[in-house]
Amino acid sequence: MPRGKTKTATKRALEGGTAAMNRRARFDYEILQRYDAGIVLLGPEIKSIREGKANIGEGYARFNDGELWLYNVHIAQYAAAREKPEPTRPRKLLLHRAEMARMRRAIEEQQRATVIPLRLYIARGLAKVELGVARGKRAYDKRQAIAKRESDRDIARALRQRQRDTDG
Repeated sequence: MPRGKTKTATKRALEGGTAAMNRRARFDYEILQRYDAGIVLLGPEIKSIREGKANIGEGYARFNDGELWLYNVHIAQYAAAREKPEPTRPRKLLLHRAEMARMRRAIEEQQRATVIPLRLYIARGLAKVELGVARGKRAYDKRQAIAKRESDRDIARALRQRQRDTDG
């Protein structure tokens, strides 16, 4: 970095870091494939993302006229901006043509498959979104996942206890 110039704390924290994460996605969906895509944003939106004021929890992506669009992602209005775009407006996603074709094929092959945003992050000054081709889990799948996690914890706990007993 040139001498005399410093980054603000917010920019430094988000540079290459995650601005928003969809934590429910791994619980509600089985992630089949992942893709990284650029997003077409307006100036105030990128500033808002850099401040960490974005929510992708309810977002999804759809194909429309051969292009991929991101819907229902909330990017808060930037307070100091003159123009204030609608927070949940559809945003175009930027992917290579071959990646879009692979994604479309994966969606058509799978039953109950959709495209959801997993993570919104900044890389080299540009906002990117990690997309997942996902299949919705049913209630019994979620119960199985919870039971497996609890049994794994019990096993780990028993192994730790056994280790302590042999050491002590």
